Amino acid sequence: MVLKIFFPQCCNKADSGLLVGRWIPGQNSAVVLAVIHYPFIPGQVKQYIHQMRGQSGVDLTVLGSWSMPKEGQEGMESFLRDLSTIFPQGQWLQLSREMGKIGFRCHVLTRDQNGKLIQQEKELKEDVGTKRGGEKDKVIFIHYEQRKVMLSQLHPIENGVPDPQTESQLPQVFGTVCQSEPLFFLDKYDDGPVKMTHWQSEGREGSIIVELMKQASTPLCLLTTWMLTLWTSLCSSRILNVHPMRFISSKLSTCVQLSYRTEHLQTVCSPTRATAHNHFMRKANIFVSFFVDVSLGLLLVSWMYRENRIGKLANTLVPAADHVAKELEELLQWLMGAPAGLKMNRALDQVLGRFFLYHIHLWISYIHLMSPFVEMILWYVGLSACLGLTFALSLLSDITALLTFHIYCFYVYGARLYCMTVYGLSSLWRLFRGKKWNVLRQRVDSCSYDLDQLFIGTLLFTILLFLLPTTALYYLVFTLLRLVVVMFQGVLHLSVDFINSFPLFAMGLRLFRSYRLAEGVKFRVLCEEPGTPLHLMMDINPLKASSVVQTYRTPTYSCYPKDSWLALCKKLFLGELIYPWRHKTTKID
Repeated sequence: MVLKIFFPQCCNKADSGLLVGRWIPGQNSAVVLAVIHYPFIPGQVKQYIHQMRGQSGVDLTVLGSWSMPKEGQEGMESFLRDLSTIFPQGQWLQLSREMGKIGFRCHVLTRDQNGKLIQQEKELKEDVGTKRGGEKDKVIFIHYEQRKVMLSQLHPIENGVPDPQTESQLPQVFGTVCQSEPLFFLDKYDDGPVKMTHWQSEGREGSIIVELMKQASTPLCLLTTWMLTLWTSLCSSRILNVHPMRFISSKLSTCVQLSYRTEHLQTVCSPTRATAHNHFMRKANIFVSFFVDVSLGLLLVSWMYRENRIGKLANTLVPAADHVAKELEELLQWLMGAPAGLKMNRALDQVLGRFFLYHIHLWISYIHLMSPFVEMILWYVGLSACLGLTFALSLLSDITALLTFHIYCFYVYGARLYCMTVYGLSSLWRLFRGKKWNVLRQRVDSCSYDLDQLFIGTLLFTILLFLLPTTALYYLVFTLLRLVVVMFQGVLHLSVDFINSFPLFAMGLRLFRSYRLAEGVKFRVLCEEPGTPLHLMMDINPLKASSVVQTYRTPTYSCYPKDSWLALCKKLFLGELIYPWRHKTTKID
């Protein structure tokens, strides 16, 4: 059976001493975490390891000895071997390195029934799978970068079929190194009972600014949490929770975005520390997206309030609305004639045209009534971008919905009239075939009709059939106008959803510190020196960018239709209303 020893690269040139690590249960593998330097007191080493066990929760132990030849330390290898009586283990690893060579010499000592250590007879030094003298390798050294393994998060492999034994070992190796973080706090400059070598032996990484921010974040988070709690209690009060206010707030994109940002800030400013990796990544992604959102909003504010751009926008908005209304009037005049040479039902055409023209005149009067206040409204609306670019985009979506409310009304009227015509024709067509719709059982049943019913049904079917081209043309024109508005609002909502849900922090880790998000590992041969075991290097495979987005995407409420193109065309053909602020479409009864 092959013995696998995971050895940190930072300990390749460590001074002679003891190997501290853990035996992986159920596997013939050992993980070396640090080297305790000579000289040391065995009792203090035992006390220190017992203390580290309690802090890390890892079953740390002395795996064996490490010998690095130096002048004046003759006999160090035999001395370290004798320490196995003080640190009783089932197996004792005796590693040594010669000057000028990369590979290690390894002796595995096992205890017999009397508790005496004996050296294994089969100690082989060739590649895995090769044979010399009918034997196979007994020891494989797997070198790893301790810092990367400790900071990385191992994800399950999606593609490929890994070795089940290797797959079961790797999570335990990564978990052992990650949970042993308290062991790495002691560096060689500390005045402690033991001197060690690990990835932070040259001093712990730290920053005064980061420590000050950590100290200041606690009261700031408590204050923000208190303010958010007060805000949520105010929003959930009985006065603001009446049906009209609740209905309007659910339709306004700004109110929806405000509720989500409140929820996100409550998650980020929570005083409880994130223990799980997914919880930490969610907090970090929300914080980075909020920071980017506010930064882009401030840039937008600085651009809008420079060179009087708000005044220019206000002076352009009212003439643009008048131009749109004038174009709609010309469109209706064209529909009231003979559009594209089609012969329409003149009576119905005139009624519908005058009805829609009246709405346009009302809308023009409303725009001119609000024109003196447009610049002031835009000035205050621009300040909302200080809360983030998503608020500005949500407000732009709501303003677009208000400015195009007449188009929405035309679309609703045309859709309802067209839907009534289509469903009336379908119902009367069932009457000709001797069928009817069973409302209770939700199915089509057979039915017998008398002569009067068939005569009236024939008259109604003929009337609706000849009125269908007129209603269908009005519905088609106003549906196309409505789809233009919906597409514009959909782009705005997609931008808001992208900023809210895209895992910017995770993608930053994937680009600049790809080892933090590991999908697996790969091995390459590091050393094949004769007389030494096989040495492999364990490199971390980063998680794919698509998997990062799928795994760490923040769940949000998408404010645009999610129907397929086929389903959308079907709903448009049947005259169903499409709302850009809902997940589903609403069918007209």
